[in-house]
Amino acid sequence: MSGSVAFEETTFGIATDSGTTDAAAAIYDTADDTTVKSVFSTAQSQAARDALLDGYRTVRALTERLAEPLTPEDQNLQSMDDASPAKWHRAHTTWFFETFLLQPHQPGYCVFDEHYNYLFNSYYEAVGERHPRPERGILSRPTADTVTQYRRYVDAAMAELIARIDNAELTAIAPLLALGLAHEQQHQELLLTDIKHAFWRNPVSLAYQPPQAFTREPAAPLDFISFAGGIVEIGHDGHGFAFDNEGPRHRVLLNPYRIATRPISCGEYLMFMEDGGYSQAELWLSDGWATVQREGWQAPLYWSQDTRRDGGWQIFTLNGKRAIDPAEPVCHVSFYEAAAFATWAGKRLPTEAEWEHAANSGRCEFRGSFLDRAHPHPRASVTPAGRLQMFGEVWEWTRSGYEPYPGFKPAAGAVGEYNGKFMVSQIVLRGGSCVTPPGHVRASYRNFFPPAARWQFSGIRLAEDA
Repeated sequence: MSGSVAFEETTFGIATDSGTTDAAAAIYDTADDTTVKSVFSTAQSQAARDALLDGYRTVRALTERLAEPLTPEDQNLQSMDDASPAKWHRAHTTWFFETFLLQPHQPGYCVFDEHYNYLFNSYYEAVGERHPRPERGILSRPTADTVTQYRRYVDAAMAELIARIDNAELTAIAPLLALGLAHEQQHQELLLTDIKHAFWRNPVSLAYQPPQAFTREPAAPLDFISFAGGIVEIGHDGHGFAFDNEGPRHRVLLNPYRIATRPISCGEYLMFMEDGGYSQAELWLSDGWATVQREGWQAPLYWSQDTRRDGGWQIFTLNGKRAIDPAEPVCHVSFYEAAAFATWAGKRLPTEAEWEHAANSGRCEFRGSFLDRAHPHPRASVTPAGRLQMFGEVWEWTRSGYEPYPGFKPAAGAVGEYNGKFMVSQIVLRGGSCVTPPGHVRASYRNFFPPAARWQFSGIRLAEDA
């Protein structure tokens, strides 16, 4: 969070099982990039407090609903260093509110457990030492039930804080509260991606939710839309919530380009595989080819061949294992695989500036699916001809390294560690996925992962020079 983060009568998209509920995250306006002016008048202060508390409770409740299908044993699983146990996600997001809001702003607040600052700090050096990330799965204590008690304890204290503090202080903490809610939404997505990896590694077939029927329909035709380029502006425009890495807004020069109307489908990726895509070194970046050889990749993560029947490809989903649907977007591919596919197809990946420019062009259809707890898996595109589907279904790798925008400055203090210190050796992804909470992403949103990462719902969009 930086001083430029702003709300202007803003609603905060909150995910529910049935869609998106607009719950106000904060109500304030900015005079400039660094000064926040209060708009909490006597008439509206109670409404603002009620909206803040409603938004807080809605986000927190969704985390608990996502954890409901999991046993206490499930919640303690950590299947690899990059993943975290569901119990840890629930505790860490609670620690965020306790550490950055309650302790500084609630007089006389008593922490739930003095050990939690060590156990549930993720990467904030300014806050103190922390338990090693690869060893989060050995934390059998606190139990999942104790974490539930911790969440209730902090939630009660947060409700008291929002009700008690004066209007000026409430205005001052509103950006940090919104950051905490957006942070928890990120961990809601991680809770699902991490438990999917853990269930996949179990030799017994597991499912987070019961199997879902799906209809095999052809994917929308893959087409390309042309843009003239020129000098364009990208980055957050200052209206509504944004993470600090989305700004400052700045100008970039784009050459004329064309971008695909939808992500690449499983059927199209199968053609790449059947044409020997994983065995042609000339298609791959050097690091990517070395990774393919070292890891033995022959297909996207979670794909396997059904050796008991016809040898067809299957995919492990949060609803269990099933046959590949050729029409649905391919997911769980690394940047290396995305770049190799693009080379094989005679295209390239879009830059993040091209992606954002296209998403803001007015030709974008918001038709993709976001988090649906009953069906947390990409669906086939239904994008109308001549329109773009840029959001939902799968995160889309770009050809851009995760770097600071011109003029970027991290916020002061510990929260300045949220994004800025990761701006190296990462690749930008855009658009959100089928396990991203509705309302969480926007055209300027910058996700980022190392180029070999595959356990996220990451897919492929093609582009080319016009």
